[in-house]
Amino acid sequence: MSNIPLVDLQAAHAEVADDVAVGFKRVLANTAFIGGEEVAGFEREYAEFAGVEHCVGLANGTDALELALRAVGVGPGDEAILPANTFIATAEAVARVGARVVLVDCDPSTYLIDTGAALAAITPRTKAILPVHLYGQHAPVEALLPAGVPIVEDAAQSQGATRNGALFHGTIAATSFYPGKNLGAYGDAGAVVTNDAGLAKTVRTLSQHGGLKKYEHELIGVNSRLDALQAVVLRAKLPRLARWNSLRRAAAKRYDELLSTVDVLRPVAAEGNEPVWHLYVVRVPADRRDAIVAELNAAGVGAGIHYPFPVHLTPAFAGLGQRSGAFPHAEKAAGEILSLPIYPQITPEQQERVVSTLITALG
Repeated sequence: MSNIPLVDLQAAHAEVADDVAVGFKRVLANTAFIGGEEVAGFEREYAEFAGVEHCVGLANGTDALELALRAVGVGPGDEAILPANTFIATAEAVARVGARVVLVDCDPSTYLIDTGAALAAITPRTKAILPVHLYGQHAPVEALLPAGVPIVEDAAQSQGATRNGALFHGTIAATSFYPGKNLGAYGDAGAVVTNDAGLAKTVRTLSQHGGLKKYEHELIGVNSRLDALQAVVLRAKLPRLARWNSLRRAAAKRYDELLSTVDVLRPVAAEGNEPVWHLYVVRVPADRRDAIVAELNAAGVGAGIHYPFPVHLTPAFAGLGQRSGAFPHAEKAAGEILSLPIYPQITPEQQERVVSTLITALG
């Protein structure tokens, strides 16, 4: 019996292989490995897809967060607010610009940032709020906008997701095209999107050693550019993304039906959200979660955990001084969540097997 992966990258590649081969041949023939029309073309196309004026391609999603923060003026001595339940890159980017990480708890049903807690955490030193669009659905950014603090959206898991019909809400957003994302490259890649031409120019300048012209360095920047070969892959996949997201929604609905009588807590979409189901995350008893994941994996079902530790309970951020109990909703979720396989090409039969294996593991 074949395994069911958490995400099937081979199936996605099979759909775009011919287009990617043609694009790679084009880049190799032109030897346009840095920048060039492939990168510029993808930036135009992704900006149109996201409904924004500007897209700047970058080397990865973590750099995208960092450069977005730098562009809005976050630096040493400042504070940035983010949820405790996120991938560490969100907090890492804040630390890398020299700012203080200020964590808040999550909503217990959606796992999205607790906007009330975020607003209460604002101080005169707060220079940004980073709502994370976790698991493929948007955080309620509109609740944060009246505070007047720049909103840097972590949109690494929400490519194509909408809230109240819109894909973009804040000041600037950063995304990742890590291979497993809804829109994934064949390696690391990322981007920043914004409607602010000045912010886009700053991000681009920072990403190219601080200058837009060779040997003219206006800022202390970094080397973080979208590779032309990765741009080829992304351009091949982008026209398929809306359909792939639709297939993910259908798969999520099928899981909802299959799990309707199973003793697990199913994911909840916040009112106004149309998720893209980057992950389908359920909750099981904490004292059995790891054993259940192990049993699923042993049966060839690629279950995972996203994420096993809130930021404040990782050794990297022990210096924040926040021990267990600081963010109870995030901590409780971290002990109970598990991600079931979901990707556009997953079949009903595969999902039925996933659920039947889960029922067996639950005992």
